[in-house]
Amino acid sequence: MSTATATSPARPGQVLADLLPASRVRDIALVAGGALLTGLAAQISVPVPGSPVPVTGQTFAALLVGTALGAGRGFLSLALYALAGLAGVPWFAGGSSGVMPSFGYIVGMMLAALAVGALARRGADRSPWRTAGAMLLGEAIIYAVGVPYLALATDMSASAAIAAGLTPFLIGDALKAALAMGVLPTAWKLVDKR
Repeated sequence: MSTATATSPARPGQVLADLLPASRVRDIALVAGGALLTGLAAQISVPVPGSPVPVTGQTFAALLVGTALGAGRGFLSLALYALAGLAGVPWFAGGSSGVMPSFGYIVGMMLAALAVGALARRGADRSPWRTAGAMLLGEAIIYAVGVPYLALATDMSASAAIAAGLTPFLIGDALKAALAMGVLPTAWKLVDKR
């Protein structure tokens, strides 16, 4: 773990969270904060006709958490989010909790946080196009777990699960990647100017 302080310049191999003074308290706060951010973003929920999976801000938050916190802390944030939701905290999409047909997407978010966090350590969040690539890879991981889980949980065919759990979300995911293309590299530019 990096020992960068809030006043040290960004170095290769760092993620945004490494710019804060290092401590266990920092890491615990970041993990809890990442889970909370994801839970809050999941409340931005719009039902999709014909699909048990709503459009939410949850995936965008999960990918930002993974990228900003790095693989380990990002994964722990999403694991905390998942475990708390399974335990009854009503912070899954639309204030739900427990196991539901869309739970596979949450499992996918944990894996995506690992991937985008690892890529961020390699600088994938410092330029717009590399950020877009990392976000799209993260989305692909989420779907690679979420869509098959949806099919199994609802007895849908593979084509029906793709139609209900992937196709309606592609445009929104492209917009989320475009937003991340602006947010993350801009954050690094602000850090570099300090």
